[in-house]
Amino acid sequence: MGWKLPTIAAATIVAFTATAVLFGMAPDASAGCGSGVVDTDTAGSQSIAGFSGDQLQNAAQIMNAAAELGLPTAAQTIGVMTAIGESTLRNLDHGDNAINPDDTIADSVGLFQQQELGYGPLADRMDPFKAATAFFTRLMGVEGWQTMEPTLAAHAVQINADPSYYTPFYAPATAVVQGLISTGGAGACAISGDAVQLAQQLVDAADKGRLVGSTPDHIKEIRWIAQGQAVPACGVDVRILQVIVLALQIFDQVGVSDINRKCTSQIEGAGTASSHYFNGGGLAVDFYLLNGRSLTGADGNSIRLITALDPVMPDGARVGQAACRTNAGTAISTSHFAQFEDTCNHLHIDVGFAGGQLADR
Repeated sequence: MGWKLPTIAAATIVAFTATAVLFGMAPDASAGCGSGVVDTDTAGSQSIAGFSGDQLQNAAQIMNAAAELGLPTAAQTIGVMTAIGESTLRNLDHGDNAINPDDTIADSVGLFQQQELGYGPLADRMDPFKAATAFFTRLMGVEGWQTMEPTLAAHAVQINADPSYYTPFYAPATAVVQGLISTGGAGACAISGDAVQLAQQLVDAADKGRLVGSTPDHIKEIRWIAQGQAVPACGVDVRILQVIVLALQIFDQVGVSDINRKCTSQIEGAGTASSHYFNGGGLAVDFYLLNGRSLTGADGNSIRLITALDPVMPDGARVGQAACRTNAGTAISTSHFAQFEDTCNHLHIDVGFAGGQLADR
């Protein structure tokens, strides 16, 4: 291994309309959406998160290998993250020397710095698609990889010295994957700007157990909107509905603990000054669970959701838990989100101080 890189700020090039967003989807939500395959020629003609040319073409090959195996965007991101950490997305014909069990010297090569023992002949290891396929085949054999911290999932395949080594590369990998999805047609799906339609999608997800609530239950606020009911002091901003739908396109299961606190008479945190409460409430959402894992705002799933949402959020939108990320060593840069401190038992996102529409850029 041995390829130590500085943290790269997540940035991406994304084109959107005011009422439609292109996003990678959770595996069981992909019907009618793209196949997950990226055009490699298009991929190399841009710059994303400091990568360009052959690097992005290699990233596209990694994503296509995952798509060929029927794996979701989460796997694509883990693959790209690993290759950033191992080779900076360059197909290297050299690498770290390692001692084989028979005391011979093995040279690791390619995007994933794979060795002949276990990964086959040099030609295969130097073929980006075949090398990525070998990586994903091993990843699929890791029990519970879908809910593991991304760096731990990668470590389970690569078996390097530091299990946390890949953490700094998760944010740029997310930017690369989402950027290639948006410009290369991979795994894309449209999202409505109509509150009733959005709420109906969310109710369907709730009925299937993919969207879950806490105590008090805020899912009922979404159900009322889906039914066309305007319940006083229980509304939800359409941009918050879109954020929840987008979260469900990225994760198999999403847990929401707070939306409109005025509706449930909750006075906590920032009190009546909270985006959960002021101006009728419903201008914020707190996520407490993603893919069965509790959130701190600094964990891998929180970082994944923040970096995926940031490019499409209106200026002035806010994301909490800044200090939690700093203290955990996972601080990230955001282009549209303003970051602020909050408790480390959820992930807060709000549009209470934002202008414009989600994805209106």
